[in-house]
Amino acid sequence: MLRAYIVDDEPLARDELKYLLIRSKQVEIIGESDCIEEAVLGISEHQPDLVFLDIELGDDSGLSLAKQIESLNPAPAIVFATAYDEYALQAFQLNAVDYIQKPFDEDRIQKTLTKIRKIQHIGNQDVPIRSSMKTEYNGKMAILVDERIILLSHPDIVYLESCEGKCTIKTMDHEFKVNETLVVLEKKLTMDQFLRVHRSFVVNMDHIAEIEPWFNSTYNLHMKDGSKVPVSRTYVKELKQYIGL
Repeated sequence: MLRAYIVDDEPLARDELKYLLIRSKQVEIIGESDCIEEAVLGISEHQPDLVFLDIELGDDSGLSLAKQIESLNPAPAIVFATAYDEYALQAFQLNAVDYIQKPFDEDRIQKTLTKIRKIQHIGNQDVPIRSSMKTEYNGKMAILVDERIILLSHPDIVYLESCEGKCTIKTMDHEFKVNETLVVLEKKLTMDQFLRVHRSFVVNMDHIAEIEPWFNSTYNLHMKDGSKVPVSRTYVKELKQYIGL
């Protein structure tokens, strides 16, 4: 039985969600709050497996609470349950298990619980769901493209290129243009094979086919997809250290 905590400032929404969760016979509701301060105390005290979290909480944001929850040990898994769809990308960047919209649908709630059970099964049953979830989603980057959320596997990324404050993410088969800066995207890359080689480029070292010496002690990287990436003099030392020269 999953132990759940609900955070929502709308009493009717809380009651509706409680009803559907109890009806599933898979969830025990161990607490509820309508504000961040009360929720932090309640979640810390009761240590739920799962928190259903609204985003608009009066003058506060559920996204802020989600960041606080991440610091707990053990940290519960988070399902955002909200009337708004524009926060979905931020939600998944916070490692949310799911993002469901009001009005709640019983079939949709069941899909969420099924997903949680799957994550729990992939990990050790004695490990909190959030820890198992991080194992399952390790090596993924969530990006927003034309109002769609796309999850890219880090090993599939060839390089990231910055141009005029925006970025192009190149995979072997596609190019994705996003509004985020290279600095922001670079922080999302959790795998060691990514290296900045130019102020405008971060490359996946596993996709380099050849390193070509160029003018003024610079280099060009010939990537496996046929593209070419420059290495500026500023980053030559890091490149050589990475490849053992």
